[in-house]
Amino acid sequence: MLWKKGRRSDNVVDARDDSGGGGGGMRFGGGKGLSLTAIVLIVGIGWLTGQDPLQILGQLTGQMEQAPSVSTQTRQAPPANDQQADFVRAVLGDTEDTWGQVFKENGLVYKNPKLILFRGRVNSACGSATSASGPFYCPADQQVYLDLDFFREMSQRFQAAGEFAQAYVIAHEVGHHVQTLLGISSKIQAARQQGRQMQGDGGLLVRQELQADCFAGVWANRAQKRLNWLEPGDIEAALNAANAIGDDRLQQQGQGRVVPDSFTHGTSAQRVRWFKTGFTEGQITQCDTFAAKSL
Repeated sequence: MLWKKGRRSDNVVDARDDSGGGGGGMRFGGGKGLSLTAIVLIVGIGWLTGQDPLQILGQLTGQMEQAPSVSTQTRQAPPANDQQADFVRAVLGDTEDTWGQVFKENGLVYKNPKLILFRGRVNSACGSATSASGPFYCPADQQVYLDLDFFREMSQRFQAAGEFAQAYVIAHEVGHHVQTLLGISSKIQAARQQGRQMQGDGGLLVRQELQADCFAGVWANRAQKRLNWLEPGDIEAALNAANAIGDDRLQQQGQGRVVPDSFTHGTSAQRVRWFKTGFTEGQITQCDTFAAKSL
């Protein structure tokens, strides 16, 4: 993949050196955190002094909300000599160009997401997460979160190597951002509250994830037409990555059996199919997984 052809995004934020890896304990208002140990200590102090522990907590968390967090102060652009981060900036920059054009074609305005590079652990508006969760998108703050070590895990654990396989992962998470901007994510949340089927083969979560795969394919189609940056084997690398992280394959590897009722992302075949659909067609209208009778 000739990724150096891509325009670099200014929306990649480097939080890898945040204190504690951006992590934290139990959170109280405004996303600030107090560890469980600290809370127990405060409750003990309250008992000893006759003060209401909740009042003490309220005073402390109020002070924490007034002070800027460490992670906010230390987050900055990645260093210029960091090639992995430069790769991420190039891919994200091209997703911005692609989706900006697609939205314009449909009379809409695309809002660029932030992409947060973290190491080990991070706090988002959707809660605290570790690297074990893999890359994720948080609709509450409209940001993508990525630990670059995941790319090494893709290669070693999933045998899904290659730069375009990595680009597919980023494009998939950006696909969730597209869903948020189009109002799809909010409809799924409303359906969840109504008790609709979420997990399982054919469930709404699976359809949401497969649509993000299709959107990643749409991006790949548009990017290739604009930059001609794909090399032999690149598409195969992306398809291999999609195949490697299907629910059925991961379940078979992890627990020795496949449980379709617990699917959240779709089977390997389904993920490959919908990425290929997006890449072949290059149109978001072909990515309506929610209307598809067969996934």
